[in-house]
Amino acid sequence: MAGPLADALAVGGARCAEVTFRTPDAERVLKAMAAHGGLVVGAGTVLTSEQVERAVAAGARFVVSPGFDEDIVEKCRELEVPVVPGIATATELMRALKAGITTVKLFPAESLGGLRTLRALAAPFPGMRFVPTGGIDASRLAAYLADPAVLAVGGSWMATSAHLERGDYKDIRRLTVEAVEAVEAVERSMT
Repeated sequence: MAGPLADALAVGGARCAEVTFRTPDAERVLKAMAAHGGLVVGAGTVLTSEQVERAVAAGARFVVSPGFDEDIVEKCRELEVPVVPGIATATELMRALKAGITTVKLFPAESLGGLRTLRALAAPFPGMRFVPTGGIDASRLAAYLADPAVLAVGGSWMATSAHLERGDYKDIRRLTVEAVEAVEAVERSMT
């Protein structure tokens, strides 16, 4: 499953993928996708510094956490791997900034109020960049990407668990192509 998934994402034009640490197979999948070579692969839903170690050992080139945890940030720095901790409030954003973090994950973005919340949080922190995830689908992608505070957008609509269960790598490739085209269209409109 990991090889065909990495193929579908890479052929679809994706340059980066996040493997979440939600299943017992996460490390194996991460290792296989990292070995693919066509993608920069990182670990997501990392909850502990021990998971950081396991993810990096499996080939993770970056770490994403759903919340802000100083131990995770410190372990990532120790292992020299970029970290994108999650935030949902201005207080968490201030803690991240104090720790020297300049890119955070806004999670769960849509449940928190989407772009309205992102813009409200970005206003007093003009140097902070956001990677919103959680409830975002293809229909909201361009709007998020058009915001100057947004560095990237995360979403699972391109490779859902249903796609993987069916082995529907053709549809994963199609949805990835569509997402990449949407990103490129936003980039063109901003130049």
